[in-house]
Amino acid sequence: MTDTGDLSPSPAPAETPRRAVGLFRLAVGLAQGAMVWWLIRSASGGRAFMPADAAPPTLAWPASQPVLYAALLLATVMAPIVLLGAAGRMRWRWLAVWGLVAAGVVGGFGAWEAMNQIAPEWRRSFEPSFPTVMASLAILFVAHHLLLPALQARRWIAPYPAYFDTAWKAGVQLALSAAFVGAFWLLLFLGAGLFRVIGVEALSDLIGKDWFAAPATTLSFAAAVHLTDVRDGLIRGVRTVALMLLSWLLPVMTGLVAAFLIALPFTGLDGLFRGPSATAMMLAAAAALIILINAAYQDGDPEDRPARPLRWAAPAAALLLTPLVALALWGLALRIGQHGLTPERIIALSCALVGAVYAGGYGWAAVATLRRRAWMAPLERTNVAAAVSVVLVILALFSPVADPVRLSINDQLDRLERGAVSAEEFDYAFLRFDAGRAGQRALGDLARSDDAEVARRAADMQAVQERYQLGVDQTSVQTVTPVIQPWPADAVTPTDFLAPVALPDPRAQCDTADACLVQALDLDGDGADELLLAQVFSVHLFARNAAGAWTYQGEYRRLSCGPEDAPDARQLMRDGSLTPRPRRWPDLEIGGEASPLVDETTCPIAAEAQVADTP
Repeated sequence: MTDTGDLSPSPAPAETPRRAVGLFRLAVGLAQGAMVWWLIRSASGGRAFMPADAAPPTLAWPASQPVLYAALLLATVMAPIVLLGAAGRMRWRWLAVWGLVAAGVVGGFGAWEAMNQIAPEWRRSFEPSFPTVMASLAILFVAHHLLLPALQARRWIAPYPAYFDTAWKAGVQLALSAAFVGAFWLLLFLGAGLFRVIGVEALSDLIGKDWFAAPATTLSFAAAVHLTDVRDGLIRGVRTVALMLLSWLLPVMTGLVAAFLIALPFTGLDGLFRGPSATAMMLAAAAALIILINAAYQDGDPEDRPARPLRWAAPAAALLLTPLVALALWGLALRIGQHGLTPERIIALSCALVGAVYAGGYGWAAVATLRRRAWMAPLERTNVAAAVSVVLVILALFSPVADPVRLSINDQLDRLERGAVSAEEFDYAFLRFDAGRAGQRALGDLARSDDAEVARRAADMQAVQERYQLGVDQTSVQTVTPVIQPWPADAVTPTDFLAPVALPDPRAQCDTADACLVQALDLDGDGADELLLAQVFSVHLFARNAAGAWTYQGEYRRLSCGPEDAPDARQLMRDGSLTPRPRRWPDLEIGGEASPLVDETTCPIAAEAQVADTP
């Protein structure tokens, strides 16, 4: 093992007073909080924490510019984490350069996504998707812990123990800092609850303000990073305990994977490739083995070599990676051959290729171990090479180089053109709803195709406004046999009420045993029962028409005066709380429409709002 000497920060950063580092981290946290607050305000039209049922506001700058807003939001949330972690360990000029590069990279991810995707109608401003956020976190974490040890060692490739020390320590720091922020807010809510008991709402109002919540969160995170950095020995102790516990899970996971692979010849491979979950499960198992092998290996110091069971489990697990990744690649190849590329399959393929790097390197490390060479030593070079490959793959996937959406569109159109998929089977919905602006442009091109069937279907898909409409076939409406429980339980529900129906009939939503209750009541006093259908937050009325068929009359919408804490209508039916209530005052016909009176004694807030809105 190469002697790396002292792994503490290089002399210049180490001489920086801890007080100055702490003040810098707090300043970064405060600036981050202020930026987050500004972005929140711009996206909410100057109003904090918009209610879910509020009308969409007029977006202020920069939220009115989706590309700029997405870039600023992602850079503001992600880049300061790099600055917090590198402060005191990196020269200030390198810290400034690295912070700008990090902000530019993740900001570019957000800008590229905003340029190509379309924000849903329910979203007031464009916000980066979950895959983009996770990719930003991953690339910053990996790149930072490739760069920092190299700068400290003043070498292009640092000694492996330096990579191990910085990366695992940072992982523990991030976990503890996130837990600290969670505990901080838990205590704030607890304190607000205590004051609310005695009628003081000031603290509750304060923590609900965005100008307080955003800076308080980022400042507490920055403080946690600094506190964990000051207690360096404590962090290393926590890391040691965590790695020790994880390493003893390695024999368990190795045994499970080995048993799985041994069972395959007896069960067959057909079940592995019936859905995408099998590939994801095998890649997840491979990732778990990689983490556990590293937990056992740690920095490779011979003096810290693990117990004998772990020394045998690590090479066995390393050898098992190859069949796992090979099966995942095989499954992906089969599905791509059958159904073509999709963004999810491209990302899974990228993960499998990175897994192949690990499998090859770890397999060689296992072979070297079995030949009585240094125990799992080639693992070190593999980890560095795989980390570099992770950075390159993420840069390619979330940029124009290998944009999964663009590649998927081109592949699907090519399959349609060469006849691998028919016009009837082609996934037009993918272009309409999942492929962003490029997909909609491609769908428009198909609507002008020389193939009449392709053009007709593409034009029909262009007319679909919401994805839920795809479930209703316009030429052959699919019916559902409702599953409805009677109330009282011994009551008999009319058989014709349970006949197959289709949307928009509310009975079509009664697809499980506990979804709906029905109760017979004579609501209009004509001697014939009507039926009340109770779902979670609504009650629907059905009555027989002149021909004796059950027809939908309407919905009782308001189950409480406020939109929140609405009771479960099914439970109200069981409690006997759904009973007819005659109106004292009749409806008025206003402009040819029936207008019911808003009862001030029942819903005074609603009545006051109606009076206030009256010109």
